[in-house]
Amino acid sequence: MTNQVVSEEKICFYRENGFVKFDSMLSQKELAELREALDEVMSVDSERSFSRVKDSAYYKMLNQKVNTWRDSAAMGKFVLHPRLAQIALELSGASGIRLFHDHALWKMPGDSKPTPWHQDAPYWPMKETGPLSIWITLDDVDEQNGCMMFVPKSHNVGKLKGISLTEPESLFDYLSDDGNEPSKAVVVPMKAGSCTFHHGLTFHYAFANQTDKPRRVLAIIYMPDGTTFLERKHVVTDEISFREGEPLGGRLFPLLAIRDDA
Repeated sequence: MTNQVVSEEKICFYRENGFVKFDSMLSQKELAELREALDEVMSVDSERSFSRVKDSAYYKMLNQKVNTWRDSAAMGKFVLHPRLAQIALELSGASGIRLFHDHALWKMPGDSKPTPWHQDAPYWPMKETGPLSIWITLDDVDEQNGCMMFVPKSHNVGKLKGISLTEPESLFDYLSDDGNEPSKAVVVPMKAGSCTFHHGLTFHYAFANQTDKPRRVLAIIYMPDGTTFLERKHVVTDEISFREGEPLGGRLFPLLAIRDDA
């Protein structure tokens, strides 16, 4: 893993805007290794894959799999990597960082659809709103194949409705003012091996894939240690008997980084 410096400038930018970009997070060797590992897990069915019916509306937006680290040690090397978790720790200011889950995200070619504007936090079974995601691209991404856009400072709005990602619906209909409209969005193209981190409340969108190849991404969702369970259906927690308000922890949500003075 490249020794990315998390400068005070990066930390301030993330906290002010709700997202930040890091170029060349992975070396070329690591990028090739991750591509091979991700291609392998996406080609094999398991109980952790879902929404892969090829004629479904969701598949046209995303072909995905969660918790690939539980299927593949090669994926675990990246998903559990302490350097990535340390960056999440520094950006968030948390005393410790746990894994919630990883998320292989392929935006398929052909009849591709954009991923509509949304926040992540409304879909997560968590009371707190501090979790964040890293989005590592395995391919060069731009507006032609599904790069992301973010609305700066939108994480300050608070948690809104979890909109349908496959039915026509606008996140902006739930705003009481026009301070976070799409016209303020920042398009974030990236080279393969680069990444963004974004807050769970930040408004974001991904373009459709108009090319003839999948757009491959590994997302990892991190949560501050002590994040507590909110009763809600979710593929990652449905198999576990958490009680309302109980801290999300245990072997499936490992602690990956901790502040030295914690």
